Amino acid sequence: MIQFLFNQELRSEHALDPNLTVLEYLREHLGKPGTKEGCASGDCGACTVVVAERHTDQDGLERLRYRSLNACLTFVSALHGKQLISVEGLKHQGQLHSVQQAMVDCHGSQCGFCTPGVVMSLFALQKNSDAPDLHKAQEALAGNLCRCTGYRPILAAAEQACCQPPADPFDAAEAQTIARLKAIAPKETGELNSGDKRCLVPLTVADLAELYGSHPEARLLAGGTDLALEVTQFHKTLPVMIYVGNVAEMKRIEHVDAHIEIGAATPLTDCYGALSAEYPDFGELLHRFASLQIRNQGTLGGNIGNASPIGDAPPLLIALGAQIVLRKGDSQRTLALEDYFIDYRITARQESEFIEKIIVPKASPGWAFRAYKLSKRLDDDISAVCAAINLRIEGGVIHEARIAFGGMAAIPKRAQACETLLTGKPWSQALIEQACQALSEDFTPLSDFRASKEYRLLSAQNLLRKYFIELQTPHIETRVTAYV
Repeated sequence: MIQFLFNQELRSEHALDPNLTVLEYLREHLGKPGTKEGCASGDCGACTVVVAERHTDQDGLERLRYRSLNACLTFVSALHGKQLISVEGLKHQGQLHSVQQAMVDCHGSQCGFCTPGVVMSLFALQKNSDAPDLHKAQEALAGNLCRCTGYRPILAAAEQACCQPPADPFDAAEAQTIARLKAIAPKETGELNSGDKRCLVPLTVADLAELYGSHPEARLLAGGTDLALEVTQFHKTLPVMIYVGNVAEMKRIEHVDAHIEIGAATPLTDCYGALSAEYPDFGELLHRFASLQIRNQGTLGGNIGNASPIGDAPPLLIALGAQIVLRKGDSQRTLALEDYFIDYRITARQESEFIEKIIVPKASPGWAFRAYKLSKRLDDDISAVCAAINLRIEGGVIHEARIAFGGMAAIPKRAQACETLLTGKPWSQALIEQACQALSEDFTPLSDFRASKEYRLLSAQNLLRKYFIELQTPHIETRVTAYV
């Protein structure tokens, strides 16, 4: 059984289809049609809902943390022990919530189809903002598409809603909600079972390892932003899933000596602080990693585990010399991330083995790390090419080089010929031109609907030139840029 709050109503579910998304659950099981289906792939934001969880803030106080999610990519099992808030839950005693009223006052809606999702993104923004901020508003709304109203009035509504917002019923009920969530906090492995399909929800790494050993055919579910597409887009059935989002040990970020250990189930939103503090370019790329709704769900381990050749995080982590800890039963092994990827969607992971955590070295003196993402849109788009360049330059000489690309091969891959050419040579424009030519030895990219092979190779070469220019003129801030 799983338990959660729907708005203020306690829900206990056991026999639901584990392949059921929160979007379907709201519309078909609860009769709440305010949440809309636009794309069923996490692109449009019409299905945005908010999930509240207990969270200890920096002052040590237990509060509620509100995050926007795509209901179309969230399986119901992910709600275990949390509060689901839909647009129907905002209006109180016949009075619109302040974010809804702001949309009315600022004329932020025309046809209205996208409006519930926009409202929920604004609600999460209001709960997480101390003051109005255009950048935060744009980030919060980047995953919400509106084809008819235009974004100026919606941004105006964001400013009104977040500028000295009045207390609302959620604030008044916070202590009570926390108490109710404590009362239903999972204490043992939960399960959804519809007879022919099941989803198990372990609470510890040890339980996860045991369950995965007993069910090697199971699909591991973390954020689900990739896995859910198999159900919503390809109409597949997932007979057995194991949801890892309630394993607290795999959601920790720990600073240990010269490295950071990030649990594989840590949402990308939570990874931002630690990674951007060490590597500002990593933080900038995370801002462009899909939408805020996706980053609130998607995990660093999931972005590695699905082994996509265009995943944004792996090239950066490879260039930084990151490692992963793989676990099977009671056994662990540590593997350089670059050795995890073998061929297209094929990895070194063994049966019943899973990624437990990622080890990222902290920034070291002498190294210059830069990351670049090329995509057709600035926000909420997949890379055509993703580059990560990390050189150790001392006394005008390149002593070490780690250069990795995504979108250039069947796997995220280091540019070994380019690295070999650079290592031990004086840092110069002429050397960079030679290195650009060496990239053609490292990669033979494919053409697809995102980019041609010629574009990809030339872009990779130009990004290396860009890196050289930036290090020569560090005041130029042109990193992590989109090219159309």
